[in-house]
Amino acid sequence: MANNYFQFKQFCIQQQFTAMKVGTDGVLLGAWTQCGSAKKILDIGTGTGLIAIMLAQRNQTAQITAIEIEKEACNEAKNNCLSSPWANRMIVLNVSLQEFTPLAQKYDLIVCNPPFFSQKAPNEKRNLARHNQKLTFNELLDAVSELLTANGLLSVVIPSDLFELFDFLAMQRKLFIKRKTSVKPTFGKNAKRVLIEYSKIQSDIFENELIVEISRHVYTPQYVQLTQDFYLNLKSSNLS
Repeated sequence: MANNYFQFKQFCIQQQFTAMKVGTDGVLLGAWTQCGSAKKILDIGTGTGLIAIMLAQRNQTAQITAIEIEKEACNEAKNNCLSSPWANRMIVLNVSLQEFTPLAQKYDLIVCNPPFFSQKAPNEKRNLARHNQKLTFNELLDAVSELLTANGLLSVVIPSDLFELFDFLAMQRKLFIKRKTSVKPTFGKNAKRVLIEYSKIQSDIFENELIVEISRHVYTPQYVQLTQDFYLNLKSSNLS
């Protein structure tokens, strides 16, 4: 990976001007999210456009709208989407969620890698990208309640220590967990992130764990299987 771009198998992410670069959280969310049946998808806070493009690769018919409040990040996301093989099904808008007027009345799938870091980054753009000053969990979930279809799904990745708060706020809006995957960096470590899928329909919860690495840059078979359609090179010590 060069600092200014990240090459995936079927597309490239330019990230010269974007504060938040390609990272494991975004790749995991793009690969983990159930998107096969969605006709209209909304990516909130798209950053580089990574998750939107991953979903476009996985779902060959969905119309995808991505919104981004930071102007330079939005322009870079637009260029990344336009350079991808799925440009004709994607639109990127420079707008906050609070000011967003949807082109579609409702969405079958909403994805978000929300801002959550508690310590301020030294860079103002990174602060905007990483903090919930501009988009609180309450504002996010209020919007999701309005924009999600009756059978739609919300898919997010959040830090494990914020899961109980996020889930409490989601339940207040009658959004119920359908799937939950706790993400551990390696064996013996506590989960750092949680991938969560919500629905307006209450059902049994499917819950599991995902361990990313066996050792430095040697990945578990589970992680390889999840992300192998995207990364150029992945090593697993015991992948059959």
